[in-house]
Amino acid sequence: MLVYPSGVDVPSSTLRFLSAQLRRHRRELGTRWRRLNPGRQALFTLAHLRNGHPYAQLAAGFGIGTTTAYRYVAEAVELLAALAPTLAEAARTASTKAFALLDGTLLPIDRIAADRPFYSGKHKKHGMNVQVLADPSGRLLRASPVLPGAVHDVRAAREHGIIATLAEAGVTCWADKGYRGAAITVRVPYWARGETHSAGQKAVNRSHAKIRSLVEQAVATRKSWRLLRKIRCPTNRVTGLVQAVLCLHLASSD
Repeated sequence: MLVYPSGVDVPSSTLRFLSAQLRRHRRELGTRWRRLNPGRQALFTLAHLRNGHPYAQLAAGFGIGTTTAYRYVAEAVELLAALAPTLAEAARTASTKAFALLDGTLLPIDRIAADRPFYSGKHKKHGMNVQVLADPSGRLLRASPVLPGAVHDVRAAREHGIIATLAEAGVTCWADKGYRGAAITVRVPYWARGETHSAGQKAVNRSHAKIRSLVEQAVATRKSWRLLRKIRCPTNRVTGLVQAVLCLHLASSD
C-alpha cells in the first residue's frame, strides 16, 4: 500500500486539546505504553473525523493495525462525547442570550430502501435526525442524540426534551414551520395551506427567515467534518460521533 503525506484543516489548539484529554485518560487508566503516543492518537482521530478516511488507509500511514486504529478512534470518540455539553448546560447558556435558534438536520447514512424508519421524506434520502441548537450569532450550543430520519423535527425536539427545557429556562426560540404547535416560546413563520399571506405576514416571514439563516452556520459545521457527510458505521455509534464533533468544535471556538 502506498503512503502519502496529507493535511487536516483544524486548528492546532484542537489537537492540543484532544492530546491533553487522551494523556489524562491514560494516566487514569495507568497505561504504560502504546503504539502511538497521545499526540499521534489525537492526530489519527482528527484525520479520521475531519477527512473521513477509512481505518485501513490511516492505519497504514501511521504504522498500526486496522483493529488498533478502530480502538484508538472509539476510545477518543467516547472520551469526547462525554465532554460534550448537556441539554441543561446548553439551556443555561441560551438563557444568557437574547434568543436561541433551533433547527433539524439530516446526517446521510448508508442504508437500503427496505430501511424505512431511516428514510426522510423531506430530504428524499436515508439518514439520522439531529436537532441543532445555536445562539443568535450562529454559534453551535448543542447537538442532540440522533433519531431515525423518518422522525419529524417537532417530534424529535419533544422526545429529546428540548422544547420543554427551553420553555422552563424562559428562552425564546426561533425555528422553521416544521415546529408549528411546539410551544408558545417557539417562534415560527406564518403558515397557511392554500391561502396567500397578507403584506404584513410576508414582512414578518422575511424578517423571521433572516434571523433563522444564522442557524445555517451551525448546521454547516457538521459538513466540514467529512465523516458526517456519509455515515457508514452502525447507527448506534452515530450519536457518539456527533457529540465528539460538537466537543471538538466548541474546543476550537474557545
